[in-house]
Amino acid sequence: MNVTFRQLRLFLALAETGSVSAAAKVMHVTQPTASMQLKEMSLSVGLALYEVIGKKIYLTDVGKELAVTARAVAQTWDVFEQNVDAAKGLSRGKLRVAVVSTAKYFMPHLIGSFCTKHPAIDVSLEILNRDGVVQRLRENLDDLYIMSMPPKDMDLGDEAFMPNPIVLIAPNADPLAKRTQIGLHELTQRRFIVREKGSGTRMAADQFFRKMKFRPDVRLELGSNEAVKESVAGGLGLGVVSRHALHGHKKENGVSVIDIEGFPVSSAWHIVYPASKKLSPLALAFKKHMIQEVGRRKWPLA
Repeated sequence: MNVTFRQLRLFLALAETGSVSAAAKVMHVTQPTASMQLKEMSLSVGLALYEVIGKKIYLTDVGKELAVTARAVAQTWDVFEQNVDAAKGLSRGKLRVAVVSTAKYFMPHLIGSFCTKHPAIDVSLEILNRDGVVQRLRENLDDLYIMSMPPKDMDLGDEAFMPNPIVLIAPNADPLAKRTQIGLHELTQRRFIVREKGSGTRMAADQFFRKMKFRPDVRLELGSNEAVKESVAGGLGLGVVSRHALHGHKKENGVSVIDIEGFPVSSAWHIVYPASKKLSPLALAFKKHMIQEVGRRKWPLA
């Protein structure tokens, strides 16, 4: 087989974008050139690497295996380039980070301060629900992953770096918003609005409710913090959210944190990655930066 490194990069771009034209754009070549090189790769391998059905590209089993190989080669080369740059005293390259949706309230600040220190570095930030981030973690698509409930069935490098308190919120006009030390049993007749199953916030809340032997009357399961907050503000029920979703405040946009027995529920944000993965110099630098920034800012979220 005679496949060049640049062709591997092109095929990886095809696998990640699902489009020949998009892959060509990533590699800064014309679409005909990309199509020709992909055809040459298939001929060299001797098997079809992908097929087009209804204008959509699907990788074959061999193509999927090649994509994994191409990704491993590209990541190894990227680490080598970063090691060379570090030896020269330079800071450049690309950092890939995948975070769960609730982390969007603080990650841009951490990335922004990092990029200010290292302006030559490009950062790719993927914001997904927890299932999406876990899937990317399993496929080793990024350098680092930020979530509150790392999967327990994987061997991971894992470091908790910031509190993630889970709170109960009510409409500002709700009598509960003006009271203190409210017993959890007082909420048996109240409706609850929670995140979708599988989210870190939902998992932490469910664990707490099971521990307290309390069964909330869940009336709505929603896929975003904004939807939960708006529904609570509209009087549809009490909401369970991360304190980060309120930007660290006790009141925001028609909702207030309420003082309930057992809340806030303790949780934490974690930096995770496959345990067998050797972190690149950029990933190590960013990991260190996040930990230092959180300690320096002393985020008011306890």
